[in-house]
Amino acid sequence: MREPTPETWRRRLRYALALIYAGIGIVHLVAADAMLLLMPDWVPAPRLVILATGLCEIAGAIGLLTRSLRRAAAIGLALYAVCVYPANLKHAFDAVHVDGIPDSWWYHGPRLAFQPVFVWAALWAGGLIDWPFGARRR
Repeated sequence: MREPTPETWRRRLRYALALIYAGIGIVHLVAADAMLLLMPDWVPAPRLVILATGLCEIAGAIGLLTRSLRRAAAIGLALYAVCVYPANLKHAFDAVHVDGIPDSWWYHGPRLAFQPVFVWAALWAGGLIDWPFGARRR
């Protein structure tokens, strides 16, 4: 049996990210009011931002699975992962309680540390970067 190629892994990651982002996007749309507590005070129109990010996550998920939109979706999802980091920080450091989301550092620590991986994953799955699996330069 042959080992899966990097392109096979890239395709699998695209499907996984599409599923994750579509699911999170739906949560943003149906539970926007619960997420208001996570928004930093400096964000204008926080409910609208939550709804817009939900739509962006769903659009990004669809875009990852659409060849002509894949690169743009990957860039958008990578930027999204950077832009939501302040809300993740507020959730962790202000000990904001949201029903259905754990409050412990067993949740927050890995979540904060893993955010850069989501940036990389979107870019790699979208075919924008090859690191660390690309050809080595000499």
